[in-house]
Amino acid sequence: MSAQSLKLLSFSGNTRILHLSWMAFFISFLVWFNHAPLLISIQASFGLTDQQIKTILILNVALTIPARIVVGMLVDKYGPRITFPLLLGISSFICFFFALAQSFEQLAAARFMLGFVGAGFVIGVRMISEWYPAKQVGLATGIYGGLGNFGAAGAAISLPAIALLFGGEDGWRYAVAFTGVIALIYAFIYYFSVSDTPKGSTYFKPKKSGGLEVTSKGDLYFYLLMNIPMYAALAVLSWKLSPSGVDLLTASTVQAIYIGLFVLYFYQAYHIYQVNKDIFIKPVPEIHRYKFKQVAVLDLAYMVAFGSELAVISMLPLFFYTTFDISAVQAGLLGSGFAFMNLVSRPTGGLLSDRFGRKMALSFCIAGLSVGYYVMSQITSEWPIALAVLASMACAFFVNAGCGAVFAVVPLIQRRLTGQIAGMAGAYGNIGALIFLTILSLVATETFFLIIAATAVVTLFAVQFMDEPKGHMAEILPDGTVQMIDVN
Repeated sequence: MSAQSLKLLSFSGNTRILHLSWMAFFISFLVWFNHAPLLISIQASFGLTDQQIKTILILNVALTIPARIVVGMLVDKYGPRITFPLLLGISSFICFFFALAQSFEQLAAARFMLGFVGAGFVIGVRMISEWYPAKQVGLATGIYGGLGNFGAAGAAISLPAIALLFGGEDGWRYAVAFTGVIALIYAFIYYFSVSDTPKGSTYFKPKKSGGLEVTSKGDLYFYLLMNIPMYAALAVLSWKLSPSGVDLLTASTVQAIYIGLFVLYFYQAYHIYQVNKDIFIKPVPEIHRYKFKQVAVLDLAYMVAFGSELAVISMLPLFFYTTFDISAVQAGLLGSGFAFMNLVSRPTGGLLSDRFGRKMALSFCIAGLSVGYYVMSQITSEWPIALAVLASMACAFFVNAGCGAVFAVVPLIQRRLTGQIAGMAGAYGNIGALIFLTILSLVATETFFLIIAATAVVTLFAVQFMDEPKGHMAEILPDGTVQMIDVN
């Protein structure tokens, strides 16, 4: 694969794969956030309380936590060509279920299941890493993520208008169902249009399935520790749905979920041990080692960057609507500005990473978003609307650039594990979203933004422990020979 410059106006070679993949990701985000700009209509249609609306926002990001881990394993094993269409097809039918919901319970169940489609990003990261060299992978994944994430802004811009076009109190249902139809059609288009690797290249797969391969005993313990927050986040969600929260689940059901999560963690830990038990028998050769701390730092960085992005794009239209004297459609358009910045800032984060170093670029972005959220915490109804939107978009630049900088590093750790590493980082993004949205349901909006800013400062410190990727990573070809892949 040559290191030729990106030719975005082309539709051949690796550029063709990039365009087809970002469109698949765009549609997955369109489906995932088709509810956000329609919440006002949904709330009026069902007579939902503010707490019920916030519960739907939390449920929307909950299932994505385990889904990204599972999808990461699937894409490493079966390849993007099969995995992406499967995800889009299944999600389309869940989307129809949400559009046909007749009660809050059905809305909540459908929204929870639609968190599955949020795992789509992981698939494209593996696809892009197969088609682009290290010196371009940051920019390529940034473009993929930026254009794909714009699906949330696309939903905010288009779906209120589509709902108005159909009219009536069921207009939102037609708008939601329309996104499901798009996802179902594109699932077939993607399957028949792509291949997992360029012709003649090898698609490296994990040696074992059931958990991420690590290369030292210390890293195994670290990996097990980093899995705990995933289950803790789901436990927090269960508490939120308990009688102590919105009373959607009974106390006995929540207790059963707690026990199930505890058992599931140790079940997963057993499988992780089975995948990695050989490291207790003989050490992994130096040429095949990678440091798990690289994964852990990226997890934390994505938690604060993408986690806060998910939380903010879910609540920002409603925030503008309640803070300023504007219509629901205007609030949706203004709120879309946060996601709109993905078009520019994700590629910029990847480009900065390619040009100036992975660690420096990520540090710059995390520092910027911490300042941005502090500024957003100061927004009140006395601010000019234009200034409030400008502040949110400036913050969004650093947030989304941070996401681009994270995934400029992910493909450079271990090629055959890229899907799983991306899945774990992505899961932490959803952990962040779940935690931040839970905090939003308990505190004032000003405090919500300040907490994100403080979390970013702590994360900035953690990023300083990340090593700059350099040299090569080694993968074993089917015939047993070793192939060295450049990460500079």
